[in-house]
Amino acid sequence: MHWLQLAGLILVCEGVGLLGGRWTGPEIPRWYRALAKPSFNPPSWIFAPVWATLYLLMAIAAWLVVSTPSSSARTLGLSLFFFQLALNLAWSWIFFRKHALGAAALEVAALWFTIGATTLVFAQISAVAAWLMAPYWAWVTFAWILNATIWRLNPTAG
Repeated sequence: MHWLQLAGLILVCEGVGLLGGRWTGPEIPRWYRALAKPSFNPPSWIFAPVWATLYLLMAIAAWLVVSTPSSSARTLGLSLFFFQLALNLAWSWIFFRKHALGAAALEVAALWFTIGATTLVFAQISAVAAWLMAPYWAWVTFAWILNATIWRLNPTAG
């Protein structure tokens, strides 16, 4: 049962990535490629392996928390976890499908704060779970800066 929870969390997290990828992929060669981007914009091929890794780390972090005895901190942490996962998915829709660069920058700010809250609550339960969330929080920090810069460089693109 314990390992089935891990498998389920991996499927949920990676599933969010796959769904977001379905919204993102078609926009890369057309819309996204045409945008002005900063010099620090990574090549497009790097995003899929980075996100796949981050989703795996997030799933393991959530599993470590799920595996602890029931508590109010655990309930709050997991609620925040699934909320940030929904925000993560929403960003792909807002940025890539709706081309709403400003709205996406605001949404990723909300995502960043929610990841932070999740990480801080996870730290009360499992230091390892919190550390597993840290690369994700760092990457979303970068994504927030990238999103805001692309918005600034393309004020009429969305």
